[in-house]
Amino acid sequence: MRFKKPYLYNALEGLNFQSFTEIQQKVIPDALKGRDIIGVSETGSGKTHAYLLPLFDRLDEEKKRIQAVILSPTRELAEQILAFARAIAAYNPKKPDIRIYTGGRDRAREIERLQKSQPQIVIGTPGKIFDLALKENVLKIHTADTLVVDEADMSLEVGFLKEMEAIAAAVGEKSQFMVFSATFPDNLRGFIKKSMHQPLEVVLGRRRLSRLPIRHRFVKTAPAERMEMLEKVIDAINPYLAMIFANTTKEVDEIAMRLREKDLDVTRLHGDMSARERKQAVRDIQNLHVQYIVASDMASRGIDITGVSHIVNHAFPADMTFYIHRVGRTARMGMDGEAITLYDPTRDERAFSFLKKEGVEPIHTVIEDGRLVSKEKRPKKDGPEAGRAAKSRPAYKKRYRKDVRRKKSD
Repeated sequence: MRFKKPYLYNALEGLNFQSFTEIQQKVIPDALKGRDIIGVSETGSGKTHAYLLPLFDRLDEEKKRIQAVILSPTRELAEQILAFARAIAAYNPKKPDIRIYTGGRDRAREIERLQKSQPQIVIGTPGKIFDLALKENVLKIHTADTLVVDEADMSLEVGFLKEMEAIAAAVGEKSQFMVFSATFPDNLRGFIKKSMHQPLEVVLGRRRLSRLPIRHRFVKTAPAERMEMLEKVIDAINPYLAMIFANTTKEVDEIAMRLREKDLDVTRLHGDMSARERKQAVRDIQNLHVQYIVASDMASRGIDITGVSHIVNHAFPADMTFYIHRVGRTARMGMDGEAITLYDPTRDERAFSFLKKEGVEPIHTVIEDGRLVSKEKRPKKDGPEAGRAAKSRPAYKKRYRKDVRRKKSD
């Protein structure tokens, strides 16, 4: 990979880049030439650096105007992109002006600062960028040379299509457009057709669930006993970090409350939380102040959470593609993981049909003596299976913590 700016090589070395991922290898050369790009690959494949590195290489630090706009569906993902961008920019002696615009910030102060000067790189949510650029006319995005839409499928899911189209129109046809997404829904094609010119399409196949190093456990429960069974599952594991997924914000709140009553270190993530609450939750997660994260699907997508050893599903999601997103939070950076799902045999036949097509071998599990035990092979208490089925011990956590630290430094 050839960059014009030497500091980018220092950044790659300083950030411990050992090699480029597949999406980076296929996107970066054409992105450096200014070509429009469509990049579709699963979460965690390296899409963010696939557009950030070319963006920094093409940036003219002497021009004090907006040169790049990056759209993110959530404030948490925007903050994550900002952290990645600042980590690269730290190696640039000219210190480009990078600013973030999301909800929950001092709008009057933002407008006042923009009236005095414009940033060079803008990162923000479509709603906030639309507000500052097209309603208030204080964010001069029409000067941008590059527009990036990150997690485009998620932006469409949360209803940002009109804002995205308006922003793309304001930036202009001559600018470079790059769209990145975990999936390629049909309504994304309409946006692309309106906004992009002969884009390079890089669509990488998703790995089947059966190819991921995840143990998929399933615990049968009646609807009326679901919360009680969930507590038994929690008592049977001692994770390094567990994400517990629920289908509604009400369930997220109820589960988080019950776990706090058990004196567990827990936080929650869902769309009805205030900006301040969500920011504190993300900070607690990043600082490893919690052992359990109770989350809804939409609130958790796009947030990079390191070291998730267990996924617990309070129930199957209505859309089983979210099962893939959920369990994909574990078994990262070369480590294995475990997914435990509570199910109702009278209602979840379609979910198991989906998993069968994915090649998943379900491990039907019961809880005996506070342990997760495979129903097919009941372990003898003194046998080797007993050790595997036993509650996760501190040694497990110590090993996982060691692996996380080692992988971060690779």
